Amino acid sequence: MKNDTNSDSSKPKKRRRDEEIEAESSSSDRTLSLEENLTFSDTLVALRIMRAQFPHIDKVSIRPFILQSQLYSSVNDRTQVDRELESLRRERVLRVFKLNTGQDDHAIMFLDDYLNQCSLLSIVGKVKDEHISLLINAGILTRQLIDPDMYWFAIPNIGSVLKGLSQGRKEIISFLNRRKYKEMMLALLEKKHLRFSPLDMRFHLRDLIGSGHLKTIHTPTGLVVQISKD
Repeated sequence: MKNDTNSDSSKPKKRRRDEEIEAESSSSDRTLSLEENLTFSDTLVALRIMRAQFPHIDKVSIRPFILQSQLYSSVNDRTQVDRELESLRRERVLRVFKLNTGQDDHAIMFLDDYLNQCSLLSIVGKVKDEHISLLINAGILTRQLIDPDMYWFAIPNIGSVLKGLSQGRKEIISFLNRRKYKEMMLALLEKKHLRFSPLDMRFHLRDLIGSGHLKTIHTPTGLVVQISKD
């Protein structure tokens, strides 16, 4: 009989790494507070867990996406994030999209999710003008303003979500600015309901912390979120 004692050690490193990430993702319950899972060990772990935590949005058919700013709030080394994102993009694990929200915003979506949402990408062969029009109408392509003959890949159905993203940012900043010290305990802030965004508070706080609009301060009673000074 073949000895299987060392069978696990013979697994390819990539497969073992994927299994570790899946285990960590499944153990990250959506009910955990943001303070309990604010930071992660590396970029792919952060991406998988935040994908699992992506809020359900009523009446909008969209696959989970992660903002690059959210990764900056979740992995301490920004250079590491940029390096690992580029590696994952080259390996066709994910796709990165430039967003038109007026800031240097980028959304990240796992390629499998994107292809599942964009069934029209099954078009093969020579792309004709009618194909391009079809993809633009479906929200899969957008024209570049500088050169109308060049296009960006886009995320379909994201328009209303981006409006909520901008409004949610303003709502949180406005709320904290009205407080005496422009700060609030993270655990309490996370429980507040947003009026103008379909995205949840956790999604917005990761974004605002990673983009530098908010900062966290460790106190004996827990993390405090504070408006960053200019």
